Formats: sequence, C-alpha cells, structure tokens
Amino acid sequence: MNIILFDDHYRVELLPFTFTRTAAQLRIGIDTIEEKWGRLLTNEIETGESEISYLTEDFLSSKYGVCYSSQNVYINARVVPTHQLLEVIRELQEKEVLFTNDEIIAFKSSEELSYIELQKLEGTKLLDFELMLIRHWSDLFLNNGAVLMSDFDQITDGRKSHLLDSTNTVLGDINQIFIEEGVEIEATILNTRKGPIYIGSNAQVMEGSIIRGPFAMGEFSVVKCGSKIYGPTTLGPYCKVGGEINNSIIMGYSNKGHEGFLGNSIIGEWCNLGADTNNSNLKNNYSSVSCYNYTSEKLEDTGLQFCGLAMGDHSKSGINTMFNTGTVVGVCANVFGGGFPLKHIPSFSWGGSEGIEKFRLEKAFEVAQRMMERRSIELSKDEKEILKFIFENTTINQ
Repeated sequence: MNIILFDDHYRVELLPFTFTRTAAQLRIGIDTIEEKWGRLLTNEIETGESEISYLTEDFLSSKYGVCYSSQNVYINARVVPTHQLLEVIRELQEKEVLFTNDEIIAFKSSEELSYIELQKLEGTKLLDFELMLIRHWSDLFLNNGAVLMSDFDQITDGRKSHLLDSTNTVLGDINQIFIEEGVEIEATILNTRKGPIYIGSNAQVMEGSIIRGPFAMGEFSVVKCGSKIYGPTTLGPYCKVGGEINNSIIMGYSNKGHEGFLGNSIIGEWCNLGADTNNSNLKNNYSSVSCYNYTSEKLEDTGLQFCGLAMGDHSKSGINTMFNTGTVVGVCANVFGGGFPLKHIPSFSWGGSEGIEKFRLEKAFEVAQRMMERRSIELSKDEKEILKFIFENTTINQ
C-alpha cells in the first residue's frame, strides 16, 4: 500500500504543534503516530511494498511532501493506528471512504487527490468499532497512558529487556520494565503498579530519581538526579529533564533540566524551560480550564479540570517563569520576567507579563541553529521557510 497520511480541518485545533509538523508527527505513547504506522507495516516498508508520505497545508509541504502511486490509501493523520484498523483498510475497495462520526478515516483511490479535495469527501463505509482520534492537543496527555501501554506491549513483544542494575528498587512487576541497549540507570525507584516503564537506547536515569509508570523515554534522553516523574508521561528522544513532571509529553530535543513543576502539559521540540519554571494545571476554584483557541481566536472552555501548558517548537522560558492554567505558547517565543504572562503568547513573542515585542526572524534562526548544533543537527532551508511563513502570518499587539 502507498500510504498518505493527511491532515484535515482539525489541524487548527492541534496548534501550536501543527504549526511546524503534520498531525502524523505528534508524539503520544512511546512514539509518533507515523512511527506507529511504520511498526505495523515494518515488513512491507522494508521490502518496498509500502511507503508513507503526507498531505498537508502548502507551507508544510516542502518538508512533509506527498508521493502518489497507482494505488493510494489516504489515512487520517490524527488516527492512532491499530491492527484491527489496518485490516479494515486493506479490505477497502476503490473509491470507498471509511468514516466514523462524520470524520473521514481512510480512502482508497488511484487518483492523486489534493489537500483541499480530501476535505470534501463524504463517507461511504461506516466503521463499526471505536478508534482513538486526536481532536485537540489536550487529547495527547489525556490518552497518553492507554496508548503508552499498548505501544509497550507491541514494542517489547518477543524481546528480552537488558538487565536492571541491582542498585535500583522496583515496586510492582519487574517484567513491566523494559531497558534498551546502552541505558545507564542506578539507585532509582521504579513503580510499575499503574503501568509499564520503557527506557530507550542510550538513555540515562540518574541516581535518586523516582518514576511511576506509565512512563517512556526516548533514546539519549536524560532524567537528572532526584527527579520525580508521575505517569502517564513521555519524553521523546534527546530530552533532558529534572524536577517534578506529571502526565505530560515532551516531543523531543527539549530541556526541562532543573527544579520546577510541569503538569498536564505538552512541550514541542527544541524548547528550553529555565530553572524553576512552573505551570499551573489546576485553578484555585477547581473550575474547568479555558485555553486559547486558534479557530475562534479567543479563550474557550476546555471542560477539563486539569490542563497545563502547551508550548510550540523552539520556544523558551527564563528562570522563575510562571505559566497560568491552560497557557498556550506559540513557536519561537521567548517568555521571561516576573508575574504571570498572558494565557496566549503568540509565536515570535519576546517578553512576558510586562509586555511583548516581536522577536526578529533572523535572530530566531540564530537561536534555533545554536540549539540544534548541540545535537549535530542543522536548521534546514525547508524549516526556515516554515518558520518564515509562521512569522509573516503572526500579529503581536505590542
């Protein structure tokens, strides 16, 4: 199958994270949605029988392009894949449109459809079982535990974990801990009574840390001394964290290296939270949390009692920064200073509670490149064009 993972109108509800990526690159559980499809189709991809590409907004297409063939299977990029769904998709006939709750799940066609044409499809075959679809960025942390446990079973099936050092303390089933090659972990308390713990290759958990599952950390990530992590929490690759974290996802290549609380939050890639950065995830009156909505361009009630911080790629916070409940930060923002900044901080903002200016584009490129060089990665021409598009389409009231 030639698989094309397509974005739809819900892409706006997934901002600020889909400013710089398709929904298929969102991380939930252990890996991204695209990587989950790759696991289900490992043999077909390795033999060249299947390929995965993307169909999204024009400004993202230079990095996330589409590849058509004589037989295309268009799949909604927000769908968390399962074996059951894959089998139904395999059985689709030409021009059949699989749908549920008025949302298009998959479409098989030899035609080369555009991003706009896909939005106009109408369903012809109703899916008769439930799926997990990500409709808002908060769905990522809300569903992270269930997906992480499913991923753990799939990734570890038939495999043997590397040995856990005897200096560690395990509460619960030790078989619910999986250690990949090259991991360093000593004098840590690991609790699997509520869910599994997965440690990616060459990761490090420093002494004195306490981790409660479900928990996953990607390759080369680091949990610093004395950290306290409550599941369900996921760290992508090359992250560095410390302090206290609860029910959050850090997409990858980002740092929260010091004390401070992060809860019910999603942090993008190439972010840095300064020392003693804290976010509120519960209002003082225990009422539901309102968040900025990019469609209505105003604060809207989420219906959630616990909801923390959403921070887009390449954004940073200074030391002692305080984020209010349900704060949304765009891309390439720099937040600093005393007091609580506004609950919506636009992309390319520079400042905090005392006022915001627009961060210069070339300066943003310079900061991004410096951080990425620390991981031997270059800020590509395509990525610069994406950031330029966001910059040119962002208005900041100074």
